[in-house]
Amino acid sequence: MEQLTCGFIGLGLIGGSIAKAIRRFLPDTRIYAYDINEKALSLSLEEGVSDCTFSVISDKFSECDIIFLCAPVSHNAANLAAIKPLLKAGAILTDVGSVKTDIHVHIHAQGLDRFFIGGHPMAGSERFGYPNAKEGLLENAYYILTPTAESPAGNLKRFQSLVRTIGAIPLVLDYRTHDFVTAGVSHLPHVIASSLVNLVHDSDSEDGIMKMIAAGGFKDITRIASSSPEMWQQICLTNADNIVSLLDRYITSLQTVRQNLCTQNGTALYDFFDRGRKYRDSFLEASSGPIKKSYAVYVDIPDEPGALASIATILAFHQISIKNIGIIHNREFEQGVLRIEFWEESAIEKAVSLLTLRGYNPIGDR
Repeated sequence: MEQLTCGFIGLGLIGGSIAKAIRRFLPDTRIYAYDINEKALSLSLEEGVSDCTFSVISDKFSECDIIFLCAPVSHNAANLAAIKPLLKAGAILTDVGSVKTDIHVHIHAQGLDRFFIGGHPMAGSERFGYPNAKEGLLENAYYILTPTAESPAGNLKRFQSLVRTIGAIPLVLDYRTHDFVTAGVSHLPHVIASSLVNLVHDSDSEDGIMKMIAAGGFKDITRIASSSPEMWQQICLTNADNIVSLLDRYITSLQTVRQNLCTQNGTALYDFFDRGRKYRDSFLEASSGPIKKSYAVYVDIPDEPGALASIATILAFHQISIKNIGIIHNREFEQGVLRIEFWEESAIEKAVSLLTLRGYNPIGDR
């Protein structure tokens, strides 16, 4: 691929991760970054990710072959107005938002359809901001592209090539289809996760018994409730119609479950759980969805001083980075007393092998 100049309007988790991936796989690329967060800009310079950084949208962006809109959705209109006069002939303008209709409407209003290819890298983290950006965040993740009717075929081909180069999987969809699909597999689940957490909060006793024993399945299905409230507020407001449509269906399904519970309809309840289990088990085991899976190993350890430290030392000695480690007190749905979570799936097999050699009996969870 020929040398590129890429511009980033916003350098948070996703923008930073794309920039880092481009720097890794296309090291000769010139990268310009604008953000209101001076610390993020300084860090990107220190790490050698950005070549130039700006606290305002500079005329230097007129040199860019591709400009990524990575600021919060609420800033898109103002940023588009600033970028519009800077777009050179043949440039690609894209975004990274998880809702596409809103940005397509703004693009059309600005007369920028010929430049625009909507983008949604379906990767993320409960953490946010440039300090948590990783060059491998998009690896093997679907990167949905939503071109306009005026997007040149050559630009789409170039962008698909870039997406593949940085390790992601390009998938072209109509932007309306995209918004309905992501409402079902990403946006509504975040609403449900937060509603469950709030339900437990509001239903808990004064001594916090529910919170104390919450673990296992509850923590797994509500993990995404730890995501940025500002981001999810914006997502819900910009994709409200699709979320409401699916939320109505979900409420109807819950009412059916309630009815089956009240009438003690065991057959219907069994079919409900069995259908869900079969469909869930048919999902591809890949890290390409919008809600990222966790990679963990469960180990039974003796209740004695130094037991946990011993395991952590073994893993650290072999350069296995631990994301989280802790003792599990609620074992209802767990496979061991100690849960060790990793950043990458590849660490599971290596950790299981090392701990097995040391006499432990670890179980990997993929």
